[in-house]
Amino acid sequence: MAHEVERVPASTFLRIGPIPAILVPVKVLFIGDVVGEPGRRAVRHLLPRLRARFDFECVIANGENSAHGAGITSSTAQELLNAGADVITSGDHVWDQKESSSLLEQEPRCLRPANYPAGVPGQGSFLVQRPGRRPLAVLNLQGRTFIAAHENPFTVARREVERLRQTTPLIFIDFHAEATSEKVAMGWMLDGQVSAVIGTHTHIQTADERILPKGTACLTDAGCTGGQGGVLGRDWAPVVHRYLTGLPQRFGICDVDIQLQGCIIEIDDDTGRSTSILRVIERLTPE
Repeated sequence: MAHEVERVPASTFLRIGPIPAILVPVKVLFIGDVVGEPGRRAVRHLLPRLRARFDFECVIANGENSAHGAGITSSTAQELLNAGADVITSGDHVWDQKESSSLLEQEPRCLRPANYPAGVPGQGSFLVQRPGRRPLAVLNLQGRTFIAAHENPFTVARREVERLRQTTPLIFIDFHAEATSEKVAMGWMLDGQVSAVIGTHTHIQTADERILPKGTACLTDAGCTGGQGGVLGRDWAPVVHRYLTGLPQRFGICDVDIQLQGCIIEIDDDTGRSTSILRVIERLTPE
C-alpha cells in the first residue's frame, strides 16, 4: 500500500523580509615587478585581455622598475594606469628617477613603502573606491633583511592595518622584500587581518601560493613582468660577465620571452578573507 505524501503549505517556504543579495567574490589581479619597456608592453597588450576574461574589480601592479628597468617616471606610470592598472606599488628602486618625488606627490595611486621615514614624499596606502561597495585598501611595505633598512615593517604593518580596518576588511599588501622568511613571517602575523600578503622584489615567481588558516592569501614572490630570456628582466651576458670579473657592467633590458607574471586572488566581499589564489604566467606572442 502506497503511503500518502503529506503536502506542506506553500507559505512554509516564504521568506520573511528581503532576500539577501548573493555576494560575488572580489577578483584582484596583482602584476609582479614590471621591468622596462618590454614589461610595459606586456601590460599594455595582455592586461586588457585578462581583464575582459576575468572581470577584475581591481588591478595592482608593482611599477618600481618600469622606467628603463630602474625607477618609475610620470610617463611610465601613466602608461600602466592607461593600460588598466588601478594602483601602482613600488619598493627600494622607487627613487631611481629624478621625477619620482613629484610623481608620488601628485599621483595618489602611485605608492611608496609605508615604512619610509616621516616627511618622505608620497603615501604608503590607497583606497580603491568601488561604487556601492566597501573600498579595497592597498598597502605597500618594504622589508629590512638584505635590503636598505627603514622603520620596522612589522610594527608599521600592525599600525596601518588597524587603521585601515576601521574603513574596510579588504586589505591587500605588497611586501617588497628580499628574504623569503621575512615575507612568510609577515603573512603569518597578519593572517585573518588582511586579505593578502604578496611578495615582490626578487623577480622570480615562487610556487608557494596558499591561503593561511584564517583567510589570508600569500605568495612569496609574484614574479617579473618583462623579458624572461635573461636575468631578472636584464640581458644575461653582462650579468654573467660581472659575475666572472667583478667589474661594473651596464645591464640592458631583456626583450626575449616577454611575460606578464603575477597572481589572481578572489576575496569574500563580506569578511575580507581570500577564497582562492592562482599564479599567473601569460606570454606575449611576438607580432
